[in-house]
Amino acid sequence: MSRIGKMPVIIPPGVTVTLEEGNVMTVKGPKGTLTRQLVSDMNIEVDAAQVVVKRPSDLKRHKERHGLTRTLIFNMVHGVTNGYSKLLEINGTGYRAAKSGNKLTLTLGYSHPVEMTDPEGITSTVEGNNKITVSGIDKEKVGQYAAEIRSKREPEPYKGKGIKYSDEKIRRKAGKTGKK
Repeated sequence: MSRIGKMPVIIPPGVTVTLEEGNVMTVKGPKGTLTRQLVSDMNIEVDAAQVVVKRPSDLKRHKERHGLTRTLIFNMVHGVTNGYSKLLEINGTGYRAAKSGNKLTLTLGYSHPVEMTDPEGITSTVEGNNKITVSGIDKEKVGQYAAEIRSKREPEPYKGKGIKYSDEKIRRKAGKTGKK
């Protein structure tokens, strides 16, 4: 039995979970509403206080999807109650970020500034010149947008210049050595 899949998802007060035909789940909470089509193989039971995911058999594909389905439901419930956020840091001389409306403008050493528009449901904020916070209720969209921002100038191993996650460790390399 899946250790993650057998745990129930506790529904906090103020959150409503509805399951429609075809395993379409809608979660409404104080921060917004999320809807997702879940795997139709899984048996999902929604009570007033919890959601329980059960698999129909011990086939390999059912075992694979058991924990995944439970985690997707948990992420939806957590997202509408607390939300998700990722913090990015910009390192490098002259590298900076600016925000105007829903446009994020990055100056990253290219001949032109890089402009990005926040996707629907995702907000990005700039603190100072070098810290970007991406937040929203959908964990996948927050992570994807943060990865897209990071991909504009990934950190390099010699000086550590570029955009990195705040908790990311950059493996540094030694530079060239002079002639002896």
